[in-house]
Amino acid sequence: MLVEQAIQLLDRISGMDLNGARILLTNDDGIHAHGIKVLEQIAREFTDDVWVCAPATEQSGKSQSLSLHGPIELFEHGPQRFAVGGTPTDCVIVAMEHLFKDQKKPDVVLSGINMGSNLAEDVCYSGTVSAAVEATMMGVPSVAFSQRLNQGVANWDTPLTWGPAVLRRIGSVALPPNVLVSVNFPSRDPDEVKGVTVCPMGIGKSAGGLEARTSPRGQSYFWLGPMSNKVGVAPGADFDVVVSGGISVTPLQIERTYNPLLAPLETALAGTKAGESAR
Repeated sequence: MLVEQAIQLLDRISGMDLNGARILLTNDDGIHAHGIKVLEQIAREFTDDVWVCAPATEQSGKSQSLSLHGPIELFEHGPQRFAVGGTPTDCVIVAMEHLFKDQKKPDVVLSGINMGSNLAEDVCYSGTVSAAVEATMMGVPSVAFSQRLNQGVANWDTPLTWGPAVLRRIGSVALPPNVLVSVNFPSRDPDEVKGVTVCPMGIGKSAGGLEARTSPRGQSYFWLGPMSNKVGVAPGADFDVVVSGGISVTPLQIERTYNPLLAPLETALAGTKAGESAR
């Protein structure tokens, strides 16, 4: 379903006016990544009240991890621009509980633009998406943006061209509590993009795997292969949409309970006693 169709179905729901909003930007590629500069360009089409709080170094694949066993350093890089010596989740927490402690909180958090797509099960590993998850858990509407690569190269013209309209339309929809949105741009030129599709997160298997290697000193080690290629993802899911040249827009929820299994498990576990035989 195209975003235009989705908005028509939801046009009676009042969303958020991004014009003049306070926007917080973060990512997992680090404060110096080109993607967050592109995201700032997009954000500034709506407002001048833009803040950046991003990792001091790349934190890809950190998911929603926290820095629990060491200090979290904060570095100022200019007005309303900060780097954190920690994970993307740390960045959101530091911003919310320190930078905005005594002033207005952000109206929206934008995470990205990640250099590489976050599709199918990659969502579970993504620091980009997890930063948006953390902000959502703290009650702030959030959107994660990712750019699929072509042989390791990102076409930043595509999110620059499409991003403002996509964000404006997402902002017109009221997100329920504990729901965020993940957007993935394809590795195509802007005029070759096949529209915007609202779609589910796919479930597939990464076609990369673990590669065993040996160091010059004879020490065995391993390197994770690329995770951008998937097999077994259903047609119409996020991976299929982006590989086919479209922009995927996927609402994600934090609540992970699989409700259909509650009753069967309750029945199976009723009357369980300590010390029962496993047979």
